[in-house]
Amino acid sequence: MAETVLETENLTMRFGGVVAADNVSFRLAARELRCLIGPNGAGKSTFFKCITGLLTPSDGRIFMRHEETTGWHPHEIASLGVGVKTQVPSVMDGLTVRENIWLAARRRHPVVEANRKTADMIERLELNAIAAADVGRLAHGERQQVELGIVAVGDPWLVLLDEPAAGMSAGDVERMVAIIRELNRSAAVIIVEHDMQFIRSIASTVTVFHQGSVLMEDHVDKVMSDETVRRVYLGKKG
Repeated sequence: MAETVLETENLTMRFGGVVAADNVSFRLAARELRCLIGPNGAGKSTFFKCITGLLTPSDGRIFMRHEETTGWHPHEIASLGVGVKTQVPSVMDGLTVRENIWLAARRRHPVVEANRKTADMIERLELNAIAAADVGRLAHGERQQVELGIVAVGDPWLVLLDEPAAGMSAGDVERMVAIIRELNRSAAVIIVEHDMQFIRSIASTVTVFHQGSVLMEDHVDKVMSDETVRRVYLGKKG
């Protein structure tokens, strides 16, 4: 069996009297790709924020490559070689596309290698036309692409993506799927996403959240055809 690279034990997050994540035990294997889905308020985003360090869970434990990371800050988790793309693009608006990606590459590589990886990433994401533009002037979908480039250029072994397809054109999404698949050759990937077409195009295993807990975890086809999932997630009656 493949090595477990991410694990949570009874992860719980409370906000006052509201339990947003309820005793979630979860495992992700090396080079596995997993989509997290569920209706609004199901707990998937809270779970994502806990494992990325944006929130400290009320109870439970988080392990990355068997090292406990419960309560770690985002920069500490990133230092392990974890790439994170949040729902709101996290980029430096005053710098160009090329500069944003180069800085990410330089954190982990010497100058010459950072230059090569930056040029390669800009080519792969078809960003040459806007490589010299300030990121603050870009459209939302373009900013999403730049942030994916920032994540990918660091050669992470674990990639955590929150709604990467949001605001993108069909062509942009196709390029993103190709890059994510390439990342998945060497990295485990978790994607929080609402776009069901996107999920079908990229996922094999899906974890469904409902009322803070894991409702179901199975192959995407079984999940999409399950009557309980259809009722709570798609709003359809059995």
